[in-house]
Amino acid sequence: MKEGYDIAQICLNGHVINSFSSGMPEFNKKYCDQCGEFTIIECQECKNPIRGDYWGSMSMTTMTAPKFCLNCGKPFEWTIRKLNAAKELAALSEGFTGDEIIEFQKSIDNLVINSPNIEVAKVKYIKFVKKAGTSIAQGLKDILVDIVSETIKKTIWNDPK
Repeated sequence: MKEGYDIAQICLNGHVINSFSSGMPEFNKKYCDQCGEFTIIECQECKNPIRGDYWGSMSMTTMTAPKFCLNCGKPFEWTIRKLNAAKELAALSEGFTGDEIIEFQKSIDNLVINSPNIEVAKVKYIKFVKKAGTSIAQGLKDILVDIVSETIKKTIWNDPK
């Protein structure tokens, strides 16, 4: 039996196709069956393989798409797409000045990075969604839930995961 990490195959929208693409290639797909998007097995920036699940583990957990490349640190395409969608949705909010929307959009990137700026981003997020209303708040949550830090999930959405 193999030991170590396999290579993951993930579509550009972040759907994990095969977390053992090298060891179990019979499950690979050129296009995603959930959204039709092209699939990749390596970082589009540095060409390093995307780390898949660990061989030898008795756990059969479902892999989640990583947010950033472990080799170059750049965000994967699905992370970029979700951040851009959240920023676009924020721009549709009524009752905000252009400067307020731009300020909030700038803080969205910090919601996915576990850094000291996350506390500021968290406060800005809470203030923004209170004023933006439930449909914008729910839309932002739906877009960002897979890429925000665990701290954000626990504190602003009361998500125990």
